[in-house]
Amino acid sequence: MDIKTLKQNIVAIASSNLTYGDKLQGICDFLKETISYYDWVGFYFKNGDKEELKLAQYAGEPTEHTIIPFGKGICGQVAVSNKNFVVQDVAEQDNYISCGFKVKSEIVIPIFIDGENIGQIDIDSHVANPFTKDDEELLEFVCDCVSKL
Repeated sequence: MDIKTLKQNIVAIASSNLTYGDKLQGICDFLKETISYYDWVGFYFKNGDKEELKLAQYAGEPTEHTIIPFGKGICGQVAVSNKNFVVQDVAEQDNYISCGFKVKSEIVIPIFIDGENIGQIDIDSHVANPFTKDDEELLEFVCDCVSKL
């Protein structure tokens, strides 16, 4: 599926009559089912006033990482840096929180509302070096859509 069609599907989910949580779940399910190397897709959001992220909707194997302190792991680093983080090989990252031996790469893109980082989308892949600029573009688009829900 090309990136234009992927974006159209994301817009359809985001503009549906589903609840907020069901829209997030729909996006996770769609991305995981449609993109072969997206083995885990989830959203983390800032946990109230705490300096931590809390897992929201996701598709893939359950994770024990339901709370991630700011600065810890790839997700925690994105919460602090406010920048995309693409890790083509998790074995090369010192500050990586292992979600399982199958995970070889990860991409995390922040979600902003009025310039504030309120959360992120996190993708794990079981293959090394899968992510391209198209993945970043698509996931930035997803995050922009989520910021408007």
